[in-house]
Amino acid sequence: MKRQIVVPLAPANPEYYEFMRQLRNDPRVQDGFLERVCITAQDQVAYMAKHAGQYIIALVKNEPAGYAGSINGDIRICTHPDFQGLGIGRVLLNGIMDRFPSSQARIKPGNHASEALFLACGFKQVGESDGLLSFRRADLAAD
Repeated sequence: MKRQIVVPLAPANPEYYEFMRQLRNDPRVQDGFLERVCITAQDQVAYMAKHAGQYIIALVKNEPAGYAGSINGDIRICTHPDFQGLGIGRVLLNGIMDRFPSSQARIKPGNHASEALFLACGFKQVGESDGLLSFRRADLAAD
C-alpha cells in the first residue's frame, strides 16, 4: 500500500511560478501533457499574470510538490516525480474541483496514470475527440 501524507494547498503566488515552470518543462512529466513545450521564465510570469487565480499548489513540508489549475474548464495537473505515489494528485484534483466544480479533463490515450487518478476521484470517461479522452466528474457527466 502506498503511503499518503497530509498535503496543504496554497494559492499559486509568484514565489511558486519558477517551480511550476521547471516542473512543466521537466522531461520526466512531458509525456503526460497534451503538448511538449519549453516555457521561459518570462512566458511563465506573463501566463500567471492572467491565470494565477485558477491554480493551486500542493505543499509538502512547506515545499511545492505539484500544481493544479482549471483554465476555461480544462484541468491542468502535475505532481513532481519525487512526490508521485503519495496521494498528492488526488489532493490537487479534489482541491481544484472544490474551486471549479464543472471542470473536466482531456488526456491522451495511454496516459494510464492520469486515467487512474481521474477514475479514483469519481470521474468517468464521457467521450473522445481530436484523439483525446474526455473525463468529467461522474455526478456531472451526462449519461
